[in-house]
This record gives sequence, structure tokens and C-alpha cells, in this order.
Amino acid sequence: MKTSIFNLALFGLALIFIVSCSSDDSNNKVDDPDLTGDIGSVENIQIFPVAHPLNMDISSGPVDVNSDLIINNIGINKGLFPDFGSGEWEGAPIGIPYVSVDGSQSKVSITFRANNYDENYGGESDQGSFPIPLNAPIEGNGAGDSHVISVDVENGMLYELYNASQEGDGFEASSAAVFDLKKTEFRPDGWTSADAAGLPIFPLLVRYPEIEKGVIDHPIRFTITRSKIYEGYVHPARHLVSGNTSDELLPFGGRLRLKADYDISGFSETNQIILTAMKKYGLMLADVGSDMFITGAPHEKWDNDDLKKLKQVTLDNFEVIELGTITLKN
Repeated sequence: MKTSIFNLALFGLALIFIVSCSSDDSNNKVDDPDLTGDIGSVENIQIFPVAHPLNMDISSGPVDVNSDLIINNIGINKGLFPDFGSGEWEGAPIGIPYVSVDGSQSKVSITFRANNYDENYGGESDQGSFPIPLNAPIEGNGAGDSHVISVDVENGMLYELYNASQEGDGFEASSAAVFDLKKTEFRPDGWTSADAAGLPIFPLLVRYPEIEKGVIDHPIRFTITRSKIYEGYVHPARHLVSGNTSDELLPFGGRLRLKADYDISGFSETNQIILTAMKKYGLMLADVGSDMFITGAPHEKWDNDDLKKLKQVTLDNFEVIELGTITLKN
């Protein structure tokens, strides 16, 4: 059956009416937030200038004089634990999620508060409002550290919240940090961020779109228990936690490097990409947590069984990169 020009015109007008009626003028929410990053947006922007410490190749850097002491204290037989994956664990996505937005995203209020999980660090926080969708994913669905991360890919800005909850027309949080991804800048000395070390979280996450690109070009965030953390920090970390200053402890910002001669050929292509990054950029201590948990973002394409094979990589195959000057007090 033929369609007349008149009928086609009516159909076009109907489509325009439907689209205009379905738009959300508030722009405080996105119908389908980009929970895992997008090759065409997040992974195609420059994440900090090339000269930034988080983009530094440490594959040939000297080993710290206390490397063996630190490695032994953490536990030479401890294997890597990938704290990210596909699906859910205890009802929440596995890993730290993030959302990407553009310059049209509306800004929402940020209220600082303490709760039964942690204190109010508003005095060491960047003040809102921030371009975060009200339905942005919250790590653990609001249990535990409850990080919220929004990447403005159009303006090259990063917004991160810690211990956050969505309330009313904004978010409540214990702390907040803003990073200009176009600049080599750092938080004020002694300030925390959405991470205990005062570091950005998003640039240190293992993200599946990086696997699709075939390279991870940054250090990977990891944690150890508090008793094994030096009461101090090294650049580019900016914050410490209480403890002691024994030579066998690793400060925030310290890096572990997978030894160059460690054979990764038996691992999957995905795990080889991850392990190669550990040889070139290392692991960076960013927070208190379980020993040797490496952090990534959830994604439906992760093969959890394959990721578990990283547990075969034990700490005796790592070395501590020269720490340099350790800042002892905030």
C-alpha cells in the first residue's frame, strides 16, 4: 500500500510530539545512566595530563630499601583479590560504579554530615553543587563506603562522594572531592578526598572499556588492613590514617610493582592487560580495607571465574617502588 506525502507529514509531527512530551526538563536524572563508562566518552578523554604522577611509567623505577620488609609484613603468600566483576554480590553490583555526564547535567546540592558509618569531613571537602544525576549509582547500593562518582566528559571534570546517600534534591555525604582532569593539581596538603589517601578514585579503577581498548594506562587502586599502613603519605597522596611509623609499613600513595620477569603468558588476554599495567604503572595504596583487594568498576562483560585466577599472583612477585619523602603529619 502506498503512503501519501500528507500521511507521512502527519506521522512526522506525531513523532515530534511524542519525543517532546517524554523529555525531562529538570535534567536532574538520566533515564539510563552510563554505569560502566563508554568508549566514545569516558575512555576517549585525557585523564590528567601526561606528566601527572598517575600517568607515570614506573617500570624502571628503583626499588625501595624496605621493600622486602613491607612485602613480608603484608604477607608474601597473599594473592590478588579482584574486588570487581559482573552480576551482584549481596544484592549490589561488584565494584565501584560511576556515571558519565555532559555539560548539560544539572547540578545538585551536597550536604555534609556524619552518620553511623563515618564522620563529617566537610571541612576537607570541595563544596557543591555538583553535576550528579539523582539516580547515579551508589557503591554497594548504600552499604559500606557508598562512593558516588560522576565524570563530566564534556568539561573534563571529576566529582566523587564518600559515604553518600541520595536525599531530597541532592546528596548527603561525609566528604566530597572535585578533580580537574585537564590539570596537574592536587588536593590541599592534609586533606582527604572520597578516598582516605586524598587521591581520586575513578582514574585508579580497572574499567572494562579499558580491556576493550587493550591497555590500562594508570596505576590500580588497592587496599590493605590498617595495621599494615604507615602513618604518613607519599606524593601524590595527601592524607594519612593513624598507626605507627615502622619500616615494615606502607604509606598511602605507596606503589607495588609486579616484577618484570613474572610470566603472565598463561593468563587470559583480559588478565594479561591487568597484569601488564601492574608491571608498568603498579598498584597504589589508596584506602584501608582487606589485604590486596584491587578495585575496579562493575560491568556485565567481566568473567568472574577468569578474574579469580588473579588470586594465583601472590605478593612475593611484587616489589615496593622507592617511596621518597614520607609526610608524617596532616
